[in-house]
Amino acid sequence: MPSHDRVPPPLSRRGFLTAGTAAALALAPGPAWAGPRPFGRYGSPTARLTPKTLYVHPAGRGDFTSVQAAVTAASGSGWTLVVAPGTYRETVAVDATRTDMTWIGAGDDPRAVVIVYDNAAGTPKPGGGTYGTTGSATTLVQADGFTAHRITFANDWLRADHPGVSGTQAVAIKVQGDRSAFHHCRFLGHQDTLYADSMALGVFARQYFAHCYAEGDVDFVFGRGTAVFEHCHFRTLSRTDLSSAPYGFVFAPSTAGANPRGYLVTRSRVTGEAPDAYYKLARPWVPSSDPTARPSLTVRDTHLGPGIDAVAPYANMSDSFPWQDQRFAEYRNTGPGAVVTVPENRPRLTATEAESHTRGAYLGDWRPYERP
Repeated sequence: MPSHDRVPPPLSRRGFLTAGTAAALALAPGPAWAGPRPFGRYGSPTARLTPKTLYVHPAGRGDFTSVQAAVTAASGSGWTLVVAPGTYRETVAVDATRTDMTWIGAGDDPRAVVIVYDNAAGTPKPGGGTYGTTGSATTLVQADGFTAHRITFANDWLRADHPGVSGTQAVAIKVQGDRSAFHHCRFLGHQDTLYADSMALGVFARQYFAHCYAEGDVDFVFGRGTAVFEHCHFRTLSRTDLSSAPYGFVFAPSTAGANPRGYLVTRSRVTGEAPDAYYKLARPWVPSSDPTARPSLTVRDTHLGPGIDAVAPYANMSDSFPWQDQRFAEYRNTGPGAVVTVPENRPRLTATEAESHTRGAYLGDWRPYERP
């Protein structure tokens, strides 16, 4: 199986599982938080950045040892959590009342701070039933105004370890709040890794992902949010449980029909470890809860590696909702996966149409890409 990257890829979730914690987190010998300043330039419990700054440290040198404990304590609006390097094996939920919250990974690399758990949609719940897709999420963000810097969000549930489980969706993070921004973050999983959604069908939630990395196999970036992905890296994973293409789909938007804007991918790249043409770029998700959805995805100025099927980059999730009836478009993409061989299979914007497919058009008066 050939390698499709010119440079070594970021350490994947599979590497995280097999390399051992220290190697996987790219830490120096001994824990990075063992020094005199585990929170780096972000203060400490004795020298807080602000009165509304809380510190999380896995060995007790902060205010809390778990991220969820800090979130629970941060009631109301405007809190900042500074998270020391370490692996936090827990589920975390930020409800809608905790608005304008910021999480800062205190390491210089997003691999230093990892929030991970291993629930899947088919995992049995303690009280009966199963978690379902949403319930499988390691991290759930429902509050508006959430921002994260340099954090890895992961779900390390593996199909091979659970051959009897049919619900293989395993979400690393579900984001539902408006004005949710992620800078230099990583999202690791297999099926349904990054759920960019909204709180309700009639709510249009804007989200921004800059310089982020996401990996997976089936529909690993999906949902009905209005999301801009800028300077991001999407990496498709190989599969040992399938012997033929397709292995999966990068995007599966479920944009509400009334929402003029779904996903925008710009100045990014898609690479992979699977054989050439074994992945589709996208398929539309029209959920049973919203049969009027018209999934929207524009991919522009992005490098598509050879893992993307250039002949037929889109597929149907249901024949009742063919991808040709949805709002899929491309503009000025490059790479082997972007070569136009069957023009009717590559819906393309004109230069005039592309002027309305920019981060500013999608995010409106919210500008998370500008420095304060």
